[in-house]
Amino acid sequence: MPFVRIDAYGGADDDRLDALGRAVHDALVETLGIPSDDRFQVLTAHDPARGTLRYGGYLGVRRDEGIVFVAIALRAGRTTDRKQALYRRIAQLAEERAGTDPRNVFVTLTENTSADWSLGDGLAQYVGSGTC
Repeated sequence: MPFVRIDAYGGADDDRLDALGRAVHDALVETLGIPSDDRFQVLTAHDPARGTLRYGGYLGVRRDEGIVFVAIALRAGRTTDRKQALYRRIAQLAEERAGTDPRNVFVTLTENTSADWSLGDGLAQYVGSGTC
C-alpha cells in the first residue's frame, strides 16, 4: 500500500493535479502490481508567486516552475529494476496526462515495514496478515 504526496506549481490547477495523481497511481499499478483500488494520495498546489517550492539544477537536470515533487511511502521489497521502471513510467504518464516535462518530475521512495502502517481503526492491519 503506497501513500503518495504530490506537490506542484506552475499551473497546478485541480485538473492538472488530478492528472498527476492518476499518472502516479497508474504507474504504481503497472510497474509494482499495486491493487487498482489502493489509492491514497495528498495532492497540493503551490502558488508560484509565493515561491513555496525550492529546486535547483542538481546533477545537471535543469528544472523550472513546472516542477512536480512526488513522495511515495511504501513497504520495502521492490528491486532496483522495478523502481527504475516506476520512475520512467511516472515521468512518461505525467508528460502525457499533465503536460509535465519529464525533467521536472522529481520522485522519492521511502520504504518501511508492515508494522509501520495503520489503515484505520487504530490497527496495524498488515501485521501478521500476509497482505501485500
